[in-house]
Order: sequence, then structure tokens, then C-alpha cells
Amino acid sequence: MTNDFLWSPKNLKTNLKDYINYLEKNNLHKYESFTKLHKWSIDKKELFWKSIWNYTEIIGDYKNPIIKNKNNFIKSSFFINSKINFTENLLKKDNDEDAIIFYSEQQKSRKISWNELGKQVNNLSSFFKTFGIKKNDRIVGVLPNIPETVISFLATAKIGAIWSSCSADFGTTAIIDRFQQIKPKILIVCDYYYYNNKKIETLSKINEVLNKIKSIKEVIIIPYDVSYKKYKIDFKYINWLSIFKAKNKILKYSKFNFNHPLYILFSSGTTGKPKCIVHSAGGALIQHKKEHILHCNIKNNDKVFYFTTCGWMMWNWLISCLASNATILLYDGSPFFPNNKYLFEIINKEKITFFGTGAKYLDTIRQNNINIINKFSLPNLKTICSTGSPLIHESFNYVYKKIKKNVHLTSISGGTDLVSCLVLGNPNLPVFSGEIQCKGLGMDVAILDQKGRKLKNKKGELVCLSTFPSKPIYFWNDKNNKKIKKAYFSKYKNIWHHGDYAEITKNNGFIIYGRSDATLNASGVRIGTAELYRVVENIKDINECIAAEQKFNNDTRIIMFIKLSNNKTLDNKFEIYIKNEIKRLLSPKHIPSKIFQVDDIPRTKSNKIAEITVKNILNNNKITNLSSLQNPECLKIYRQIKKISL
Repeated sequence: MTNDFLWSPKNLKTNLKDYINYLEKNNLHKYESFTKLHKWSIDKKELFWKSIWNYTEIIGDYKNPIIKNKNNFIKSSFFINSKINFTENLLKKDNDEDAIIFYSEQQKSRKISWNELGKQVNNLSSFFKTFGIKKNDRIVGVLPNIPETVISFLATAKIGAIWSSCSADFGTTAIIDRFQQIKPKILIVCDYYYYNNKKIETLSKINEVLNKIKSIKEVIIIPYDVSYKKYKIDFKYINWLSIFKAKNKILKYSKFNFNHPLYILFSSGTTGKPKCIVHSAGGALIQHKKEHILHCNIKNNDKVFYFTTCGWMMWNWLISCLASNATILLYDGSPFFPNNKYLFEIINKEKITFFGTGAKYLDTIRQNNINIINKFSLPNLKTICSTGSPLIHESFNYVYKKIKKNVHLTSISGGTDLVSCLVLGNPNLPVFSGEIQCKGLGMDVAILDQKGRKLKNKKGELVCLSTFPSKPIYFWNDKNNKKIKKAYFSKYKNIWHHGDYAEITKNNGFIIYGRSDATLNASGVRIGTAELYRVVENIKDINECIAAEQKFNNDTRIIMFIKLSNNKTLDNKFEIYIKNEIKRLLSPKHIPSKIFQVDDIPRTKSNKIAEITVKNILNNNKITNLSSLQNPECLKIYRQIKKISL
């Protein structure tokens, strides 16, 4: 399929262009093309990352070496003698302009200035110190996407403690599975939150958490409506507002090693207890500043809105935008309440310059034919960013037809594992439908076949051939790096195997076809699930689908499950039509052996469809961690179908 040209930049006065001029002025690199610039960033890795430190103006004590053990992926480390304070780098501004804008689905909003944000972070970090929190202690939150979550994180990082969070909608098992492993001392919770016009109370689950995690010595409760109240609960707590009534001394910024742990993120947990992925302050900071400033063209005083929860790595990515002197907008609640255009109403009203969301959101508003362009002009919006799953061709086209014509649509792909991107956008390059624009600078990305040979214009395994600063510094409780080796380095020696099935196009862009472990194998032909979903979910009355491979008669076959619009039923005629469309638009190899109708599609806590869980059901494998799913109750019908029909 030819990927249509959709957009080219009209204004090349970008941060990336300015960085190119910086390199030339300092005799570091003479620019000829982005491809050659990227090659230089790999061949001259030390020069490149030092230039990022200097160009993005990282505050810290810089000392050589830049990279140690650079040829050993696991043992490699960056800036080992350099020191920074992560929070100091995010709170450089100290004025009355907005640092954080907050909106809830209940149409309530508030704003926090840079000056006020700095004061609140100082007050909370001072409280932590008084409570006895030391460097490397863990502070955790079960919280909605509110300003107090950001304040909690930045106060934790300021004193060298380690932050970790779950979204407020996590159940007790999911919370315990994550936090029990890391033994936190303080738990911060919110009394309630809203979703789809429902007020959801959260404190009732805290007792069980405290009974299971004995390391927690203090609970702080944040009132969602920011008003003081007493709670009738049977555990001791501190009200968030009382912390800020006390006069706390100003804590100076202490600098910690560049590789000091900043936060712990978690794997999805679909194959056991979630793995605890520890990221460094310096690695996250320098990688995010590179991505935000160069690849996303985020500038001083820009306004960045990423629709996310604090249980997804895009929350961490969003908060780092403060380091680029940008205002961040937090949204808490359903994106479709009070109406299906509400997010764009906010974008228009608050003059947002950069809007990010999951690909599924864009696909949903496309399927519902929501016309934004006739309602809102979005004059300040420069960039729309999509991630979480592959953005299909139709959604690319929809953005330019129904949202905004002159906008940089940047699909990005990376993961919790690196809290950043392998491939992403470029404000100086054209956008082609269905493609991610380029490799990240400094990221040695390639596509390999099963024998480790490089591929172009062919599907294969997405890898990173050499080290980068935001790789995990370690997994928690991972003696001798056994879990890290198994997760990323078991397929290819000393090469980061990311687990995505992908292709480099003739435009030097990327297409992600889905997860490698969910790739379908039909009579020896590997098929990425994303290309199958793209065709099927574009059929009228199909809301969503999921497919998995099943072992059958010494071979494998594809089984598909579809969720239909209200009152629609999968009959024989419709099933034949679906299969014919797959054959017409893809190939006979792509046709599922069987198609079943279901009421819901299982999703992980990070809102990704749980293909491996369905695959395990189809192949009678044990489902090891139901708490990793948002909706485990929906698996009942999959088990029934497997038992009766397969």
C-alpha cells in the first residue's frame, strides 16, 4: 500500500533547525539531511549527548565521562560523575504565569502559577524531610490526574526519594501487586474522582492495602475538591491541606548522581506480577528534553495537553514538559463527558499548542464522524501527537479532514521500558499516512529478521542496537539483572529487542504492526495484528476487535473476536462479508478461521488490548494475573467460546 503524503512544514523556524545551526556553529556537525544527522548522533554518541545537555540547558554539575561501558548494553551508563536535581530542572521559572492548568470532566478548572507550584513543592518536600524520608525511600500515590499528583512527584524527586503511582481506578490487588514489591513509606491517595459523570469513592480500598503493605507508615489524603473535611475511616491519616498550613523552611536543591533513581514504572503484569522498572532522573530528563524540544518543537510558554492517567508513562513524559518552560494541562475524567467534543473545547479555549492522546481516542471520534474543524478553529494548535497503539491510515486522514488541516500529526512509539520513544515525529519532515516519521536522535533503531540481519521495506523485529540514557537503570529486586536480560536481551545478543513487529518504509518512516508476541502466524506467514484490526474496525457496525493465534492440527490458525454496535448481531452473512473484506484488502492468509461476537474486549490497566491473555485462553495456558486487566469479568465469554465452539 502506498502511504499518501498528508502534510509538509510551512515554517522551518523550529527548535530542530536552531539545534542544527548550533551544531554547525560549534563545528560539531555539518547538516546535509536528517538521515545523516541521525547517523552522526549514533556514530558520535558522546558528542551528541553532550550537545543535548548543553543545547537544552540542563542545570547540573557536568563532568566526564559521558558514557561508560558503551559497548555493553546492560552495563553501560551515562554521565556517571555528573549531578543534577530533577525538580530544579523542571521549576526554573518563578513567576505568576501558569505552570499547570487543570480541568475535570465536571467542567471545573483551576490554575497554578510557577511561583505557587514552587512553593507547594517546597512545603511538601519539607514535610517529607520532617517525617524522616531519606534519599531512595519510596513514596507512592493512588491518584487521579490532578495538580496535587504533580506536586507529590516533584516534592519526592526534590529530596532524592523515589516516586511511583497507580491510577485511582486501580483495584486493591493491582495496587498491592505493584507497591508491595517496592516497600513504600508514604501512601498518598485522593478521596474520590469522577469518570463518565460518576463520583467514585476510593478510600474504602485503602485498609486492605495497608494490611498487605506493612512498610507504609503514613497516609496522606487529598480532597478532590480542595476543601478541608474529616473522614470517617478506621486508619490514621494526614489531610493534604494541613501540610500547607504550616510554615516550612525553604529547602535548597541538593544535587544527586545523574543515574539516581527517579521513579518506578510497572510492566503490564499480564504474565505474572508487574515488573518494577526503575528509571534514572538524568536519563528521563535528557531524553525527554531531546524529544520535547527537537522532535516535538515544544517552546518556551507553549501549552501542552496530553490526555493520560498517572498510571501510564505518558503522564511522566507530560510532566517533564515543565523542563522546557511549557505550561502543562491536566485533564481528569472521561474524554467523552460532558460531550464528545469537550477536549477540543478545552484545547480551543486554553490556546493549547500541543495535544497528545492515545490512538484509540482518535479512532473512536473518527468512527463517530465527529467534525471538529467546523466547530473549533484551534488557531494555536501546532501539533497533534498519538501513541499507545498504531495510528491507522483512516485516522491520519481524519485528523487533516475533520480536526485541522495545517497541523503536525506525529505518531510516536516507545514504551514504559524506556519512558520515552524509539521512533517519533520531526517538525521539519513531511507526514505520510500510516507512518511514524523518523528514528529518535541518539536512538540506534533498526528492523532485524530472525537471524539478526537488517531489513528495509520488510517486516521484522524493532530493536535498538546500542545504548541510550533512558534505559532502565535496573529492575527492582532483580538480582544479576536476570529479568532485564530476559525482557530485552534474550532474542539478540547485546541488542535491545523491543518486542514490536515493524517495518522501515521507503520514506525512512516506520509502521508498527503490533506486538511481536501477539503476531499471528498463518501457515508460516507472520501477520501483525494492527494491519488486521485496521481493516476490520473500519467495517460499519464493528466497534473493536481482537485476534489471537491458536494451535490447531499441528499448525496454527487465527481466531477473531468482534464487538459490534448496539443491537447488531454477527450472522453468517455478516461473517462472510468480513472475511471477504479481509481477503480483498489484505490477503487470503489474513482471514480468521473463526469469528465470534463478544460484548467487550479485554484491556490492560494502561488501556491496551490484552492479546496475550486471549491467546492464553485459546491455547489452554494459565492466566497468571487477572488484576492487570481493567475488565477481567469479560473473559468469561472467551472461556465459554473456547470450551463450546473451539
